[in-house]
Amino acid sequence: MAYEQLKEDVWRANMGLVEAGLVVLTWGNASGVDRKAGVMAIKPSGVDYEDMHPEDMVVLSLATGELLEGDLRPSSDTPTHLVLYREFPVIGGVTHTHSNYATSFAQAGLEIPCLGTTHADHFYGAVPLTRQLTREEIQKDYELNTGRLIVEYYQQKGLDIMDKPGVLVPYHGPFTWGADPEAALHNAIVLEEVARMVFQTRLINPQVKEIPRVLLDKHFKRKHGPGAYYGQSKT
Repeated sequence: MAYEQLKEDVWRANMGLVEAGLVVLTWGNASGVDRKAGVMAIKPSGVDYEDMHPEDMVVLSLATGELLEGDLRPSSDTPTHLVLYREFPVIGGVTHTHSNYATSFAQAGLEIPCLGTTHADHFYGAVPLTRQLTREEIQKDYELNTGRLIVEYYQQKGLDIMDKPGVLVPYHGPFTWGADPEAALHNAIVLEEVARMVFQTRLINPQVKEIPRVLLDKHFKRKHGPGAYYGQSKT
């Protein structure tokens, strides 16, 4: 198969969503891109995870969305993924789930504030919440407009897409991304965990304050950017 490695990577990311408890039934998807080949692979629509194999991943043209390989229909969220890849070349993998805690924040219409260093290690501040889709955006090209909504938020706010590698869409749920499908899965796991921590922390102390900026900066920047020193050297 021409895209064997990409399909394997995307299948593993999808199965990882299940293993992490972020997906039940068929409620979620993960995708990945090969930018040199100009293609995206994504899980098929509505197929049980236990029945999926790497060869079932659907490959499409990144530029046009044309089906290039696969016998099954791609995920209904494909247009959302395509928009994110086209607008943000640094992204190599995307996930979408209806994980319990993160989705609860999305349904409540609330961002996920950064209350501690666990969150700050991975997201540079709150996990944001986009605006709501308009009636017209919902009725026509819904999935495409969901992707445009996310792009709009980051561009209007002037945010680095990798500083906040996840977002909540009101009434819908979370999307995360990363340099590849594995990184996107990692960020989906982190997002759900920090959402759970915020929920529990607010039960203990409803008046809790967000993390001090100096501590946020310290924890995020020691793991990200030119001054990062956490972990082992990759050279």
